[in-house]
Amino acid sequence: MTNLGLPDGIRACLFDMDGVLTQTATVHAAAWKETFDAFLRRRDGAGFRPFDATLDYDEYVDGKPRADGVRSFLASRGITLPEGGDDDPPGPDTVRSLGDRKNALVLEKIKEMGVQAYPGSVRYAEAARDAGLRRAVVSSSANCHDVLVAAGIDGLFEVRIDGLVAAEQHLPGKPAPDTFLAAARALGVPPDEATVFEDALAGMEAGRAGAFGFVVGVDRAGQAEALRRHGADVVVEDLAELLEEEAS
Repeated sequence: MTNLGLPDGIRACLFDMDGVLTQTATVHAAAWKETFDAFLRRRDGAGFRPFDATLDYDEYVDGKPRADGVRSFLASRGITLPEGGDDDPPGPDTVRSLGDRKNALVLEKIKEMGVQAYPGSVRYAEAARDAGLRRAVVSSSANCHDVLVAAGIDGLFEVRIDGLVAAEQHLPGKPAPDTFLAAARALGVPPDEATVFEDALAGMEAGRAGAFGFVVGVDRAGQAEALRRHGADVVVEDLAELLEEEAS
């Protein structure tokens, strides 16, 4: 596959959404910071150690389902909370309540700010479509459909495996490869004929664990070497680079 910067034999593209297709990763990072900082301030007082919207976000929550992200970050601080559930009374801190607070903040910020797709990613997805490649979005977000519609790019993808689908099908989230494998299955393409496009370290690990044909790391946060260590075959700052590289 020469015109897309991919190896021969690739028949499908599996795109993460936040940070790869849409400019929403910074919105998620800001919402996580606001949520965790409020929790840590309540717990530890004014001298609390804040959530780092770059380092903590990349290491513990980026690309993961909300509950997994909450557990992962809290574990890094030696904190354990009850899981919680739908029937929780308002007020107590649980894994579920922190995740719900973060999600509410994301929706507020998206409503206020709107959603923009990365132009280079749109160009690339359009080129993949025109080349006859199958295309799926694989996201841990339960709001994936609404975000794609708001960005005006939902029509570019044949399959969507998101947080809602993962819950319905009992698929573990990234870094497990199950959601990407489900997308490849839905497209009728074996993993070794599919490429994963991801910006999160957890997504890199999922691509490697699933034995996909190619893994593209999208470096939006200056972590190219980390993306390579975690499984990227190639790293670009924007997907349009793959098209420009071939054109040159």
